[in-house]
Order: sequence, then structure tokens, then C-alpha cells
Amino acid sequence: MSNPIRVVLADDHVFVRDGIKSLLENEANIEVVGEATDGDEALKIVETTKPDLLILDIRMPNKNGIEVVEQLRGQNNQVKIVMLSMHESEEYVLKSIKAGADGYLLKGSSKEEFLKALHTVADGGKYFSGDISSILIGQLSHSNVAIEKKNPIEDDLTITKREKEILKLLLSGKGNKEIAEALAISKRTAEVHRFNLMKKLKVKNLIELSNKATEYSLL
Repeated sequence: MSNPIRVVLADDHVFVRDGIKSLLENEANIEVVGEATDGDEALKIVETTKPDLLILDIRMPNKNGIEVVEQLRGQNNQVKIVMLSMHESEEYVLKSIKAGADGYLLKGSSKEEFLKALHTVADGGKYFSGDISSILIGQLSHSNVAIEKKNPIEDDLTITKREKEILKLLLSGKGNKEIAEALAISKRTAEVHRFNLMKKLKVKNLIELSNKATEYSLL
């Protein structure tokens, strides 16, 4: 049996920490090894306990979550970090990615998504919940995926029927939530299709996507 994932919780609200501990208490492969109520305390506990994973509230006194991430990365501390927030804000997500966070999870996430996020990040992956824009997903992919400099047509590019539906809706100005509603799929599924489409076309934003769709007559 592999060693459990050692976790530190950092949130200034005790009921949030208690809720997370309650969620994790029956998980044999996860162990909570420390708790912090503010940013400074989080830094100290990470230093002393050396956890595998830090679950970090984005808004805390005495250094917010983003400042904690920046300081840890500045010290070359490679602890895996999942930001926890009530805010589905593009600005917060962008700042978290830039600072060096490995994941961004909304406090309203289900138990299943919460555990999936922790295991994904602990295993070296990235996890971002919520209605994440294509630009954010593009930035995330660039940190993990080698971008080849080939013309997509040279790779015998195949756009699926569903991806064409996603493409059409994207170019009409629809967001992930609207796409999910239009196609009767989950928002997360819409986000994954969007990511795959932009990865295939090797584009980073909607402007490039529109130009590529026009150039190769994809619709």
C-alpha cells in the first residue's frame, strides 16, 4: 500500500477546515497533518510538516493565498498546492496560475470533484474547476504540453462532430455554461471539449481560433 497523501489545510474559517477534515476522514490514502488560520501560519506549518499537498484559501489574513504561493515558489518549495475559493473569478484563477498553484477548486464543489482534484494534483497533474476560459486552459496546457510547430493540416487534423458544435458556439460568443446548456452536457464536459479543440488547432484564444477556423474552412 502506498503512503497516504499528507495534507495541510489553510483557511481562516474553522468550519471550512472542519468540513474538509470531515470529508477526508474516511479516505485511507489521505492524511491531514496540519492546519493554519492565516498565511504566515501556513508558511510555518508547511516548513515544519513538509506535506505533499497544501489546500489553501485564497483570502486569508497575514498574507493571502496567492502571496503564500508566491513565497513558497520563491523558496523553490515544490509542495503541490490547490487554491480554495468561493470566487469563480478569471482574475483569481490567472493570478493563482501565475503564482504557481497546481489547482483551483471552488468551495461549492462536490465531494467527488474535491477528491478528484486532490488526487490529480498529488499525482503531478493540474486541476481547475469552474467556468474556466479558453485562455486559462491554454496557459495551463502550455506548462505541460510541448507545442509542435506544424501546420495542423499536416497532422491530418480531424475535428469531431461535437468539436464542430463547440466551435460554432464558441465563435457565436457562448461561454462554457451556455455551451453546456445548448448541448445538454455538463459544464466540465464542455470545458474539456473546448480544451481539446484549442489544443488540436494550436491556438491560445478566441481570436486565433476564429482565424484558424476561417483559414481552414472548419465550419
